[in-house]
Amino acid sequence: MKICILMKQVASEDSTLIINDNKSDVELNGLNLVTNEPDNYALEEGLSIKEDTSGEVVICTLGPDSCQQVIKDSLAKGADRAIHITTDNSSQLSPLNISKIIAENIREENFDIILSGLQSNDYGYAQIGIILSELLNYSHASLVIGTEIINDKTLKVKRELENGWFQWSEIDLPASLSIQSGINNPRYATLKGIMSVKNKPIKKLENKSENLNNGYTLKDLYIPKKSKDVQVIEGNTDDVVNEIIDVLKNKIKVI
Repeated sequence: MKICILMKQVASEDSTLIINDNKSDVELNGLNLVTNEPDNYALEEGLSIKEDTSGEVVICTLGPDSCQQVIKDSLAKGADRAIHITTDNSSQLSPLNISKIIAENIREENFDIILSGLQSNDYGYAQIGIILSELLNYSHASLVIGTEIINDKTLKVKRELENGWFQWSEIDLPASLSIQSGINNPRYATLKGIMSVKNKPIKKLENKSENLNNGYTLKDLYIPKKSKDVQVIEGNTDDVVNEIIDVLKNKIKVI
């Protein structure tokens, strides 16, 4: 079983966010960069499948050179090798274009399973797994809280539903799964694992798709402003609806 784990580098929750002068991105200097927490659950699930099937786990990440630490941490925990797609503008790419770049670079690997954390702790798109399945013509399941390999062509997954319900489904391989946080207990790297990192290959690929069209333009990025203003809207239903539309359109300008 050949398994790909998508890992992302994000700022830790205690990092101080400072917007750059162009109001287009967050200043990276001074940020404490760590592995995206939901991706750790995807990695642990991939390593468990590997142990059950004598398979191979490959880490794939998209981002600048600083992502090497994310890769090394994953290799120390038991991954076999890594693919690093280098780019300095990953924060400016849409989920669709991120997925296109990843798909272009891993297509020939012919992975049986692609695992990703449900969402990233920075942007929280929660779209990469399902878009990849479409681009690669893979089966897909989201909110996965359990996996069971039936044979080399079929995978059984347990999906989380609303109100504490869950659902078991059988899907065809190859498949892309979005793993729910809390599915397992991510392991720590051992001393032996840390020492083995230097012998594991890391394939660096340059992103050659820098001019992809996002389909939108970022005009302004800002830290949410604290406010204690409260506006009470009263009246009949029509008056309330019209007032809400006016607030959204003309005052806070979100539509």
